[in-house]
Amino acid sequence: MKIGVIGLKGAWSSEQLAKAVAEKTGRETKIFEMQDVRLDLPSGRAMVEGEDLSTYDALIIKKIGKQYSPDLLDRLEMLRMLEGRGVKFFSSPYSILRVLDRLTCTISLQLGDIPMPPTTITEDVNHALAAVEEYGEAVFKPLYSTKARGMFVLKPGPDARKIIEDYHKEYNTMYIQKTIDLNDSDLGIVFLGGEYLTTYARCKTTDSWNTTTVNGGKYAPVDPPQEIIDLARKAQAIFNLDFTCVDVAITPEGPFIFEVSAFGGFRGLLDARGIDAAAHYVDYVIKKVEK
Repeated sequence: MKIGVIGLKGAWSSEQLAKAVAEKTGRETKIFEMQDVRLDLPSGRAMVEGEDLSTYDALIIKKIGKQYSPDLLDRLEMLRMLEGRGVKFFSSPYSILRVLDRLTCTISLQLGDIPMPPTTITEDVNHALAAVEEYGEAVFKPLYSTKARGMFVLKPGPDARKIIEDYHKEYNTMYIQKTIDLNDSDLGIVFLGGEYLTTYARCKTTDSWNTTTVNGGKYAPVDPPQEIIDLARKAQAIFNLDFTCVDVAITPEGPFIFEVSAFGGFRGLLDARGIDAAAHYVDYVIKKVEK
């Protein structure tokens, strides 16, 4: 069986996935980086390092690029062409397209009646300032980012307008979310093929406003109540991803979903639960391909 990995060479999660594929298929597995791919139309051949991706039995998408940006949408469209010609992908490029952009993911969750923190989307500085004043404290989030990169917290004050104006010069569409009480942790609830796998927590160890490991957060095991798992299951079902991690906060106002991710979860599962996510994922892929 010929299975390839779309990822980043040298990146821990991509390498773990490639290693698991090699061990379970008995053949060398390559990691392909999307910036090196040439898609030829109308033949549908996708050439990279002398390989034609259209000849693979399956391709597992772990990473599309080093930095989150609209460029990644174009790369997913290239893979969507291969999928349309019969190549099996895990997860589907179309499914990943719907979660990669924070706004697209948020709108889909809202239309699915999933509880989220109060959020404002606007291109107008006055509306953005009004949202900050209404929320009392807000987080500005770029539409393409991970691990809280590019995000910042803002409170009402004499400098608020200038800060928003400067931010608006770089980000035309502003995504502004009311800060909520995380109780120093939030949850990563993981699903494989739509089935619940396990949950880990990201716990604050510093005075950072967020729990990400980039800012000192640590992983820990946790077993949430069934109603929280069911809520996360409902959220991830909207996107039909093969492997996904749903970010959930349990607050005094009730549970909130932050996002559904197509790429996260590997490190948290290993550190908090001792679970080799790559091995589980590859087993799942092989069963799907063999059907």
